[in-house]
Amino acid sequence: MTTHDTTETTETATGPSEERVDWQTKLRYFLNSDFVRSSPYWGIPFLLMGIAVYGGIGYNLAISFTDYAGIARPSFSSLDLEMYRRALADGSFRAAAFQNFVLLVGFTSISLGLGLFLAVLLDYGIRYKETIQTIYLLPMALSFVVTAQLWLWMYSPGSNGMLNVLVTTFGFEPIDWLGNPKLSLAAVIFALVWQFSGYAMVVFLAGLQSLPSDQFEAAKVDGASTTKTYVRIIIPQLKQASVGAAVVLMLFALKAFDFLYAITGNYRPPNGTDILATLMVREAFQYGQWAYGAAIATMLLLLSLAVIAPYLIFQHRQGSL
Repeated sequence: MTTHDTTETTETATGPSEERVDWQTKLRYFLNSDFVRSSPYWGIPFLLMGIAVYGGIGYNLAISFTDYAGIARPSFSSLDLEMYRRALADGSFRAAAFQNFVLLVGFTSISLGLGLFLAVLLDYGIRYKETIQTIYLLPMALSFVVTAQLWLWMYSPGSNGMLNVLVTTFGFEPIDWLGNPKLSLAAVIFALVWQFSGYAMVVFLAGLQSLPSDQFEAAKVDGASTTKTYVRIIIPQLKQASVGAAVVLMLFALKAFDFLYAITGNYRPPNGTDILATLMVREAFQYGQWAYGAAIATMLLLLSLAVIAPYLIFQHRQGSL
């Protein structure tokens, strides 16, 4: 009986001591880890980003639940969804959302199609390959504002715009490209495709060049033509490149405010080109409807997340995340 008690006393005495030593060892290991030792370098930028970016997003979300109009400090005593209900009932919001959807789908699909076509031509080895690649990549080096000023001159009404010079040369009347609601959105999409189709071309070209070359040889042995080889064998393997390029292009379409603002020159674009970003800025900065503008900004953020989330899920399933 005495021996048993002594054993229990010894286990009781040594157990906490061993746990304490193990806890101290883990703490010492954590404090000496690269994560902690590098914290002076990444901690402050991470804190500033958290306050400036995520803090701003959170404050914008809180503002959207109020009726703040920019006159005094916002009151958070009563929060509701009134601004979101107002947006869904607002004809201007619905029109901007529809035009944003048309811009997103039209710009993305045309850029992907043109980029894939150019990538296949370059991969096939056409003449002046480097020249064509440089020409289509050059617009990517320009900002939205510079591109907008260039196309503003191209679309200039009357006989001063370059496009109208071509139109009048063939005996037609000058066209108001940006003032006509039936043409303005198509004109904007065309300008954006001109700028970003080179990006899609580079993404697809990288995907094509990463594929093994023996697939072409095997297809030739089987008697397949070059067109059938690309359509049935090569292009279907570009799924990951297609998804990645589509996500980036859709995000560009959602944040095209600076392009539209620069090409129209005011807060109210002509009918047919108003999107959620321009509506948000106009409601907040021109009309002082800060809570309404914050609600539109929140919904625009949710749309961006809806674009990115499926891509992240796709990348995770592919083992890239």
